[in-house]
Amino acid sequence: MRRAITLLSASMIALSAGAASAQNAKPRNFILFVPDGLRGGIVTPQTAPAMAEIRDKGVNFKNSHSLFPTFTMANSSAMSTGHYLGDTGTFSNTIFTGYTSAPAGDTVVPFIENDAVLADIDDHFHGDYLNEETLLKLARGHGFSTAAIGKVGPTLLFDHTDRGKNTIVVDDSTGGKTGVPLSDEMKDALTKAGLPLATPSRGDNAKAGDAKTPGTTVANVAQQAYMADVATKVVLPMFKDRNKPFVLVFWSRDPDGSQHNTGDSLNTITPGINGPTSMAGIKNADNNLAQLRKALDELGLAANTNIIVSSDHGFSTISKESKTSPSAKVSFNDAPKDFLPMGFLALDLAKALDLPLYDPNDKNAKVADNAHPKAGNGVLGHDPTKPEVVIATNGGSDLIYLPTKDKKLTDRVIKALLEQDYVSGLFVDDKLGSFPGTLPMSSLNLKGKAATPNPSIVVNFRSWSSGCEIQTNCSVQVADTVLRQGQGMHGSFSRGDTFNFTAAIGPDFKAGYVDALPVSNADVGMTAARLLDLRTPNNDGLIGRVMTEALPNGTVPKMADGTISSKPAANGLRTVLKFQRVQSTRYFDVAGFPGRTLGLEAGDGKQKTAGK
Repeated sequence: MRRAITLLSASMIALSAGAASAQNAKPRNFILFVPDGLRGGIVTPQTAPAMAEIRDKGVNFKNSHSLFPTFTMANSSAMSTGHYLGDTGTFSNTIFTGYTSAPAGDTVVPFIENDAVLADIDDHFHGDYLNEETLLKLARGHGFSTAAIGKVGPTLLFDHTDRGKNTIVVDDSTGGKTGVPLSDEMKDALTKAGLPLATPSRGDNAKAGDAKTPGTTVANVAQQAYMADVATKVVLPMFKDRNKPFVLVFWSRDPDGSQHNTGDSLNTITPGINGPTSMAGIKNADNNLAQLRKALDELGLAANTNIIVSSDHGFSTISKESKTSPSAKVSFNDAPKDFLPMGFLALDLAKALDLPLYDPNDKNAKVADNAHPKAGNGVLGHDPTKPEVVIATNGGSDLIYLPTKDKKLTDRVIKALLEQDYVSGLFVDDKLGSFPGTLPMSSLNLKGKAATPNPSIVVNFRSWSSGCEIQTNCSVQVADTVLRQGQGMHGSFSRGDTFNFTAAIGPDFKAGYVDALPVSNADVGMTAARLLDLRTPNNDGLIGRVMTEALPNGTVPKMADGTISSKPAANGLRTVLKFQRVQSTRYFDVAGFPGRTLGLEAGDGKQKTAGK
């Protein structure tokens, strides 16, 4: 039986009577705008004037947090449900599902930023793999008009089981074979507005380049201009005509896409993601937000609409350098000499464990010498259909699954990882036991009620600052990806990746308020539900909190800092986690081996032990 679901915990919404009555006086509209990959410290009146205005005139959540692993789908699941990843099971963008997904290319490690793949995973896990009520599903069930527009994958997740029957969904795949169908009402409205029924491609913005050819030098302007027009010229006027409250999610692919594919810094760390292409991506997202706000004003909807702007994660420049990796010493056709190839973790583990390596994205073909898996993912063992180790490659961190749950094999994997200079922190499934140098996954809220298989080990990669006034704006990380040194990635436990941008404005938020308390993307989901007065029974899950301090007359809870440190491994390495806490809610700042993660200095955590 499907368990009871919650987005709100009564103990976390202690608002004054004045604030509560204000909420219930008249239903508000709500917009969540997500500038994918926007760094927490990069917004200024020059780089992003529309976002800076919301931050400075509304609420500035200056202590904001992405959830780790700091990937898009993981944090979309938190925003859409208010739950941590241990409950949603969306541990990264590429996960091990335990079965072969046909829409993903007949692989056990699907990349889930895909509408058809999400439907397939839902079908496999009893119709709803998240197993949590989402914001838009709750809202439409309470009579709100609902829409999700933007980047394919995270956009659909806000009402993934509906698949466009009631919630309007427009993403990269709209009009294509794998896209969510448009209703006749939407088709007619788009046609009358002079807009096509299919989303334009990214064009040159999608060009990632290769080891010899730079990537893109343009932002994702055309595609996002279409989506902004759909929102402002079709959806918002339609919602106004319906004369009932609405909820709109707009997920901007920029600056994420432009930072990933930037062609400004081929094979060099600088300028990295601080070149003109990345900055154009930031401005592009900002222009979309400005267009939305202008439409609200012109339609007479602004005074009754609350807006939260929250990026899913921060961002870093990619490094492909390692002095210890065996794979970095091998010659690959598509990687510069002495650089890490895509799939280096799978290659290095196969060598360390003396196990054959097969490619789950190439019909389980054996990976040849001087070659790497096509997508970086790997299955290790003597029978690829019954793997002993599965590596899901993601970027700034990778997931390792041990289907046999063999503790001796776990110990061997950990010892191999501890020898690599690109590793900075290991988190192990509590059920496998305690290992020196590692922390349990439960310390990160990665152990909950997830329907999908739990990773056995999460591997965080090394990160540092290339040197600038705000260090999180120039974070660098080793990344397991097809992208090149000098391009952009995220996913690590660097403060550069966990420090995302969050701000809010509207009739139910304070004006000109700087919030020093930690907040997270799970809190965004919880607070959005509170603003919409959506309440369901509490299931004691891993949930965020309502950001009461940002609401008029709302309570301002106390906070505390904490550090957890593992026992040292034989080589002295220990995983250290620095966090903050508000009541029972934890916010994860940084983690890794001190001196190897941006935000963790050498010597951090020596006086702390796990569980203390």
